Amino acid sequence: MTKELIINKDDFETRIALMEDGKLAEIFIERDENIPKHGNIYKGKVMQILPGIQASFIDIGWEKSAFLYAGDFFEIEGSDYDFFESGADDSENTENPEKEKHSPKRKKLKKNKKGLPSIDQLVKKNQEILVQIAKEPVKTKGARVTSHISLPGRFLVYMPTSSSIGISRKIKSDAEKKRLKNIVLKYRSEGTGFIIRTAAENAAEIDIERDIKFLTSLWNNIYNEQIKAKAPRLIFTDIGLSLRVLRDFLNKGIDKIIIDEKDEYKKIIEFLSIQSPEYINIVELYKDKSGVSLFDRFSLEKEISKSLNKKVWLKSGGYIVIDHAEALTAIDVNTGKFVGKRNFEDTILKTNLEAAKEIAFQLRLKNIGGIIVIDFIDMNKEEHKEKVYRMLEESLKNDRVKTTINRITELGLVEMTRKRTGNSLAALFLEQCHVCEGSGMIKSAQTICFEVLRAVSLHGKKTRAKKITATVHPSVMNKLYENEKMIKILEEKINKTINIKMQDGFYPEYFEIS
Repeated sequence: MTKELIINKDDFETRIALMEDGKLAEIFIERDENIPKHGNIYKGKVMQILPGIQASFIDIGWEKSAFLYAGDFFEIEGSDYDFFESGADDSENTENPEKEKHSPKRKKLKKNKKGLPSIDQLVKKNQEILVQIAKEPVKTKGARVTSHISLPGRFLVYMPTSSSIGISRKIKSDAEKKRLKNIVLKYRSEGTGFIIRTAAENAAEIDIERDIKFLTSLWNNIYNEQIKAKAPRLIFTDIGLSLRVLRDFLNKGIDKIIIDEKDEYKKIIEFLSIQSPEYINIVELYKDKSGVSLFDRFSLEKEISKSLNKKVWLKSGGYIVIDHAEALTAIDVNTGKFVGKRNFEDTILKTNLEAAKEIAFQLRLKNIGGIIVIDFIDMNKEEHKEKVYRMLEESLKNDRVKTTINRITELGLVEMTRKRTGNSLAALFLEQCHVCEGSGMIKSAQTICFEVLRAVSLHGKKTRAKKITATVHPSVMNKLYENEKMIKILEEKINKTINIKMQDGFYPEYFEIS
């Protein structure tokens, strides 16, 4: 399979398309006003301590204070807090860390019967503390921070405040796990921790060593910077979208990287010269004297627009419909134009198999996360259900994001989850319709027609004027003229003349009576 990264950078946003065999597989977008803060490191000041909820509020220079839980402050033996979300794609999929004999950089506290140590024992008011954004602010809630710093690299995640070694569960070979662990122990600084990412499997020792040196040097710069800084202060900003995508995808067999902006091209070359010099020769600066943009050159503008449609047609003539609700995403499978060539059961099976493959692709392309319910066409044969389930399971293996699927129920439903990794494509490109207010439906012209007549009748009883004007949308005006007999009856009833006026700019459900 040929894989290419197409990078479009301009003054307002960065867009990156992952192409697989010439087909758009994933799209990444970062807009200047929406640059993620997750992973940024701040020197903050403790402003308030709340023992009742085991948290403290930290001033990091934002409008809203961040909050730090007791469990995110100390490394507690036997808890899940040795590993927290760090921005690495598989950092949470680790085995229990293997504890080394090296002295850790911070004291460890064991859980007592009452649970975590009290937050007021861990931090003091006005204390300055180095923290990292673990979760970005949501609506009225401030950011959640952690004092367990983590710096993701190409093969490893560096944890300077831990002494643990974690290994991705996706690496199955015990021999490979042992090899990687020994390499990390050989090159790491005493008392520091690492998570070995899935990408490290079968990596050369020199590549692991290079990652350790790069991350250690990065941490030393951060540490020295925070010593001089006065809180609140931003100490470290994570690398931009282009470099993050490169970091995570280079190990997945990228054949070509094409970019259309000179300065970004230089950044990528500089990054690769340190991290992976062997990939420099696959980077190309796009130049086209005819004026065709890079995304148009690969027909990506059309593909992105197409990917926002709810309905996705299958090659057979069937289709799937993807609906986003507040708490989950529902996907419906239909035979559509496909009538099959043999019997009805085979037609259903073929549609469901094709749909399973396409659904896995669409989840990845649209970056749909959370709870997902798939309504396959009902199948009577258990062997057919098993085939569809296996097809979905196999197709999801191409997804770098963690998914969990349950077997098909008697109703033909599949319940699954996909880890949320930023905004979905729909959330990035679309906003709620101001006409239907998110329902996807508006009142019919006939319904509005009757509402207008009732409003005219009510207004006629209140005014002495001999003429009433109803200003409506063109579609409603047509319906009113179709109901001309009703208008005549109403004119006689209220003893007034009714005038219908059309207004093109009106939203279909809106009308005015004067």
